[in-house]
Amino acid sequence: MKYTNHGSRKGHQRSMLKFVAVIAGILVGTNCMSQAISHSEGKETITVGGGCFWCTEAVFEQLKGVEKVESGYSGGTVVAPTYEQVSEGDTGHAEVSQITFDPKVISLKDILGVFFTVHDPTTLNRQGNDVGTQYRSVIFYRNDDQKAVAKQVIKEISDAKIWNGRIVTELSPFKAFYKAEDYHQEYFRLHGSQPYCQMVIAPKVAKFRDHFRDKLKDN
Repeated sequence: MKYTNHGSRKGHQRSMLKFVAVIAGILVGTNCMSQAISHSEGKETITVGGGCFWCTEAVFEQLKGVEKVESGYSGGTVVAPTYEQVSEGDTGHAEVSQITFDPKVISLKDILGVFFTVHDPTTLNRQGNDVGTQYRSVIFYRNDDQKAVAKQVIKEISDAKIWNGRIVTELSPFKAFYKAEDYHQEYFRLHGSQPYCQMVIAPKVAKFRDHFRDKLKDN
């Protein structure tokens, strides 16, 4: 990820705190759609994009029930793109985190609740100073149940007026995931002292850990 100064995050922080204040009400219990997905003994996978994949990976890999998080590219037309190609913004791919989780431990609805906390879903093709379609807010669903849960979460968040702007998160059927280069995997864990990690990722992870303590693996 190119180093950029993301500047003030006050607006996003206020929205995040407002989100956490009502997210418990949105996520209390599990509705019938979530149960339909979660009763399977198998694992489930969802692919989401919310800006820099270093940021989203650093959050999701800390959740109880999440067994694997991979950074990569989805949603474009180029087969097996490189990071440099995606960064040009011409491939149609978004930077994404592919999350494999145990639905008996954590529901898709809970994962999407976290997803809508750790990025701003109201900024089109942008997160902070990272600008381009590769940074768009997007959920790639694998079946109708996942699509229904995603639409429900978006509706509940919109109705709760957690964000000041309109949610522009794209919902698209999953087609392919191309794992990013090895040096992108577990980036924050391996390179946490780098300036981008300290200025952008670390504060986001700290807020996440503070507000979702009961969902952390190390809790």
